[in-house]
Amino acid sequence: MYICVMNSKLLRGSLETIVLKMLSDNDELYGYEITQRAKELTAGDVAITEGALYPILHKLEAKGVVSVEVRSIGNRMRKYYSLTENGQLELSQKLVEWRDYVASLNLILQPKLS
Repeated sequence: MYICVMNSKLLRGSLETIVLKMLSDNDELYGYEITQRAKELTAGDVAITEGALYPILHKLEAKGVVSVEVRSIGNRMRKYYSLTENGQLELSQKLVEWRDYVASLNLILQPKLS
């Protein structure tokens, strides 16, 4: 399963946008924090698996929209992710696309009666 709890098919195409938005709202996050914030913000309705998250983070890093800083925490290495300038631009574009998509769905699913 890609994402569990809510309908995974609906969320699958939104994962990049979700991750970018969470990074925009926070200076930096590491992977586990992203998964936990999603659960907290949605009262447990959205649970992002590590198997879904890390490929997205790697893809975003390769595109140059996310930067990574590796830090030593105790005896472990932890990767902190943050948005680049290009990431802010990409998020803005994705949010416009998301709003347009939701507006179009609302026209279909909740048509105004004549």
